[in-house]
Amino acid sequence: MASPHDFNPALVNWDALHGLPRFDAIDDGDFSAAFDAALAAHEQEIDEIAGNSDAPTFDNTVVALEIAGDALSRVSALFWNKAGAHTNEVIQALEREISPKMSRHYSKIGMNAALFARIDTLWENRENLGLTLEQTRVLERHWKGFVKSGAKLEKPEQEKLAAINEKLAGLGTQFGQNVLADEKAWALILSEGAELDGLPEFLRDAMAAAARERGEDGKYAVTLSRSIIEPFLTFSERRDLREQAFNAWVARGANGGETDNRAVIKETLALRHQVAKLLGYGNFAELKLDNTMAKTADAVNGLLKAVWARAVKRAGEEEVDIATLIAEEGRNHEVMPWDWRHYAEKIRARKFDFSEAELKPYLQLEKIIDACFDVAGRLFGIRAVEKKGVAAYHPDVRVFEIRGRDDRLVALFLGDYFARSSKRSGAWMSSLQSQHKLQLKNGRRGELPIIYNVCNFAKPAEGKPALLSLDDARTLFHEFGHALHGMLSDVTYPSVSGTGVSRDFVELPSQLYEHWLTVPAILKEYAVHFETGEPMPQVLLDKVLAARTFNAGFNTVEFTSSALVDMAFHTRQAVDDPMAVQAEVLAEIGMPKSIVMRHATPHFQHIFSGGYSAGYYSYMWSEVLDADAFAAFEETGDAFNGEMARKLKENIYSTGGSVDPEDAYRAFRGKLPRPDAMLVKKGLATFEELTGSDA
Repeated sequence: MASPHDFNPALVNWDALHGLPRFDAIDDGDFSAAFDAALAAHEQEIDEIAGNSDAPTFDNTVVALEIAGDALSRVSALFWNKAGAHTNEVIQALEREISPKMSRHYSKIGMNAALFARIDTLWENRENLGLTLEQTRVLERHWKGFVKSGAKLEKPEQEKLAAINEKLAGLGTQFGQNVLADEKAWALILSEGAELDGLPEFLRDAMAAAARERGEDGKYAVTLSRSIIEPFLTFSERRDLREQAFNAWVARGANGGETDNRAVIKETLALRHQVAKLLGYGNFAELKLDNTMAKTADAVNGLLKAVWARAVKRAGEEEVDIATLIAEEGRNHEVMPWDWRHYAEKIRARKFDFSEAELKPYLQLEKIIDACFDVAGRLFGIRAVEKKGVAAYHPDVRVFEIRGRDDRLVALFLGDYFARSSKRSGAWMSSLQSQHKLQLKNGRRGELPIIYNVCNFAKPAEGKPALLSLDDARTLFHEFGHALHGMLSDVTYPSVSGTGVSRDFVELPSQLYEHWLTVPAILKEYAVHFETGEPMPQVLLDKVLAARTFNAGFNTVEFTSSALVDMAFHTRQAVDDPMAVQAEVLAEIGMPKSIVMRHATPHFQHIFSGGYSAGYYSYMWSEVLDADAFAAFEETGDAFNGEMARKLKENIYSTGGSVDPEDAYRAFRGKLPRPDAMLVKKGLATFEELTGSDA
């Protein structure tokens, strides 16, 4: 590796608390030189592995690859964390440079003939190597990775594939940056009076803080952060302002000019199709589904369309209720997308006798964080210890030790909860360092997982608590479920650690964890009023639980339409006009005029800059699994059943990709699930409907 004097050593020598990086010793300008040195060092390591004169063995080839590139892994982890959660013009400029450079680097490795020959020899002889199941999975991952990188192609095709992948990396970066730019550029500034009609205090506070950030003291800003735009669309009595805000929200990435993503999408889809053809697949979906539980586009579309039929029927019933309420108010307009959340909230308040505004004072961010940790303690025997004064990548980021029953340090966890203009929208989990047990070149054996969650909750005014919606609270539990998948990992090899699983299995630990938010024992203890400290009244708790499937048609139509459009993009031979394909798919399935896709194509970051291309369906695929998995606890009569929790930890949360996901799930549950429990959980069917039982 290049001399530490060639770049800031703090980027690779992590010597803060328990091996945390010294974030306060790193400047944005340090990354360029560090990437150059780390890329060169990794390339040298790869050449040494490929050029080894000894016959290939698992240790001198696969294990050597597993521990190679340590400096590059560290620099990359720090950089991509910054690019997503706290970016700026310097980082964005470097991101546009680094994305294609990294693609070029890994294409070169994937097409290294001598290296692939060693891997291929091991793969062909794998039955005679005495490998463990985990070692076989790791070897398979490397072999398939090389094949999908073009290792079996002739040189001209390899060069073409490398050029396409480099271009795709740049397009993905451009797509995400365009969406962020549109989100940052737009705000609707409001003043006191009628413009604020219907807005509860918690939302006014968040909008006032957002306005101050934009230099508009004393005013209120509607921004395109979900933590503000969604409650504004829910509570604002001003239909004209709701329409204005909604149209800005859905127009992200399609506003014309430099940040318009429509040409980026067309080029991306064309290049992805070329990649699939070069590698011998009929389309890009075939390529992406090759190593998943679903396996085929037909299986994916079969699930999506079965759910769609139920969802659109339910949404039609919900729309009739909304239209009736609009007429009751003496208004004469059809139900439009900027009306749905507003009137659905009024119907919920009437039907279940509570509103989101009534619920929110009981959902303090601090208490919901505590609830996340408590559930993990009850299920898995771990506890969180916050370490004050430890520098992270932003002052809002909090650092926790995660310790086991024996007080052993299990992981480090960073929580980054508040929205800011330097952070991309949404919520996610990632890692700075993954768990493994290999001996590294520096003599250390194994590494501690360092996991972080990023959310975009509205930051409260000074001295006031952050209050969450029920959806926000679910998001917090969801992302912490991902975090647990990384923190509880107990494997030997880095490439199968934590979330290193198939795309349609990775959402199981996160979506399953959401179920414990609404376990009555947890809500009773942690849903306490921010002013009085009184627990949520039993009558309100009962209403919340009764309303869990309210608006299920709307929510499922939003999601399923997006997933069907994703699959259409990646199964077609050519997409000349992506927006026309989107319109065609929505027309074919009968998309209601009153609902839009959860992620319209020009800002569909999951599939164009987030790794979920031909994979957005996986949230629903995992939902089939998570509904069945939580039913395993319910069947015992104890949401924290010790034996089920042990099996869950050993077979799902700790195994990473070291076991085939179907085998892992069977080991936990004894069988693979049917969609029935998911349909009941979503409120799209009853148990009696599905079984034909009157019991």
